[in-house]
Amino acid sequence: MQIGVPKEIKPDENRVALTPTGARLLTKAAHAIFVEENAGIGSGFPDAEYSKAGANIVTAASAWDVDLVLKVKEPVASEYPFLRQQMIFTYFHLAGVDPELTRTLLANKTTAIAYETVENEHGKLPLLAPMSAVAGSMAVTMGNYYLAKFNGGKGMLLSQLFDQCYGKVLIVGDGVVGQHSAKVASNMGAEVYVAGNRPDKTRQLAKSLSSDIHFIQSTEENIAVELTDADLVVGAVLVRGGRAPHVISEAMVKTMQPGSVIVDVSIDQGGCIETARPTTHSEPVFTKHDVIHYCVANMPGAYPRLSSIALTNATLPYAVKLADQGENALRTDLGFTRGVNTYGGQITCLAVAESLNMIDRYKAF
Repeated sequence: MQIGVPKEIKPDENRVALTPTGARLLTKAAHAIFVEENAGIGSGFPDAEYSKAGANIVTAASAWDVDLVLKVKEPVASEYPFLRQQMIFTYFHLAGVDPELTRTLLANKTTAIAYETVENEHGKLPLLAPMSAVAGSMAVTMGNYYLAKFNGGKGMLLSQLFDQCYGKVLIVGDGVVGQHSAKVASNMGAEVYVAGNRPDKTRQLAKSLSSDIHFIQSTEENIAVELTDADLVVGAVLVRGGRAPHVISEAMVKTMQPGSVIVDVSIDQGGCIETARPTTHSEPVFTKHDVIHYCVANMPGAYPRLSSIALTNATLPYAVKLADQGENALRTDLGFTRGVNTYGGQITCLAVAESLNMIDRYKAF
């Protein structure tokens, strides 16, 4: 099969969908790899390493003119002319981006396979997990940075000084993002509250994470109580394939102390905090109601080498299946089937169709 790896052109995105190690494995399996010139340079992988791995260094048009395209982020408007009836394997987050992308995918009968909705045999999201782990770990680090007075923050350092702990962190969501945020914040020495809605999972997390972490039921009332004196709030709510609900309203944000920080990791799915809007690594924050908001939609792009290696490690077995078996790989693996978001001019993910009010275009794969 012909496999293309275009260079990511979304602002401040330096990740690459396939490392030279991954390219070598696919070429050894007799697949032809076409990597756009300098696609890996932002992650520290020069063209020479891909060439050594057996890949062909090509133009953007050639990297797209293949059977299977491997990407990191969804296509942007300037890439729409490259879309046709090929397979594209990437993070789409269709419920949280411009609906025009979905309409274009449908018009071109593109097979959109979304990393974020692929499931394993346990019903987990193995291709979303590594980037969620990076973003969760980053969330507390970024929040702590913007709490600094010179950044407009309230001047509270999340830390433990000698035997005294300082700072309070509220994390809304107990998935991979929430767990990594909680672990980092707890290790720093902050007082940590995690809001979740599954008591059985809470008990499990209490055992695996620090016993000092406070777990609360994720209700509007409980969140509102903890919000008023939180120094950092991390939004980590996930609806598989769908748009994240607003669990923190604008009225609730107004009750936060001036100089507090919000990091909405759910922003790539629309955001779980009403006052959030997407930002970039170049302009990562804005202030509303005296609260600093960090809402970068591609947080792991800040650490592209780590993220590219972790992403390739997770996606490569699936890419190999697609390369070896073609569309049949999607039909014989139920978890992989759930990764298909558009096919043959139809939306094949119900959550996406409902979020975009395009249920009339829905048809199960």
